[in-house]
Amino acid sequence: MKIVRVRLSLSDFLLLGLLLFLSACSFRDAPQTFDQARKDLRHEVYYDQNDEGDFYCECAWQWTGESGGELDPERCGYQLRAQPIRAKRTEWEHVVPASALGQTRQCWHDGGRENCHRTDAVFNAMEADMHNIVPALGEINADRSNYHFDEIAGDSFEYGACKFQVDSRLRIAEPRDAVKGQIARMYFYMHQRYGLQLSEALQRRYLQWNVQFPVTAWEMERDRRIARVMGHHNPFVTGELDWVLVFDPVMDAQIRGNRNSMIYHLSEGCPGYSQIGEQNRVIFESEQAALDAGYRKAGNCR
Repeated sequence: MKIVRVRLSLSDFLLLGLLLFLSACSFRDAPQTFDQARKDLRHEVYYDQNDEGDFYCECAWQWTGESGGELDPERCGYQLRAQPIRAKRTEWEHVVPASALGQTRQCWHDGGRENCHRTDAVFNAMEADMHNIVPALGEINADRSNYHFDEIAGDSFEYGACKFQVDSRLRIAEPRDAVKGQIARMYFYMHQRYGLQLSEALQRRYLQWNVQFPVTAWEMERDRRIARVMGHHNPFVTGELDWVLVFDPVMDAQIRGNRNSMIYHLSEGCPGYSQIGEQNRVIFESEQAALDAGYRKAGNCR
């Protein structure tokens, strides 16, 4: 029998202890794995929502198995792009991507997602957090990849009636307006609850969406249903908390690109760094990422 030793730092112990305490106070046990979360979402949250349609495209589906779904993309006006099998099924999508959660954990850097599943209880708790998971048409889930959400200049819809845009060069996606506020509140929740970092530019964008697209009746009901399983609400949905803009000099010392000029600027030594308008700003985690996206460094950087 193979024994896997799990190493947790003091901060991990504190976070995990808090999560376990909150779970113990719930009516039911919160799911500890993504697989269990999918089943709970199917049976406790979305059981009567399949005719209302998926999160991104509003395509109705029929339940299959414990948590799966099959749909007819033509019935909802969805235009197939490249993956016919995934375009006919629903998948469970992490709004804040699982890879973004994993990048904050050493287990991910030591062996990826599967290693985290085996060795890191905190990662498993984050991955199984039902407040961050929605049913999505499979091809859209694939095309979104792990890109963050932002606004894309112009309207270039590739999916027919599904108003979803992806810019793979800039590594951003833009959903339909109706879910932008919900996405913002999911990002606020995940980053506040698990101590994650969010760039100033994205904070400002999501604060804008949060105001522009307020909480809906279904979002409130979804939150109540999830709370019955998880043992707690998303406080940004209930109104218990408001997001306060946080400037993190480490997080915000990223690479800023200008989508119009295709030039990127460093936070230090590049005069144009703070002069890029928010509507034209693209965030990169490294210079190599900017170069890979076709950007070039500003000539006036010192």
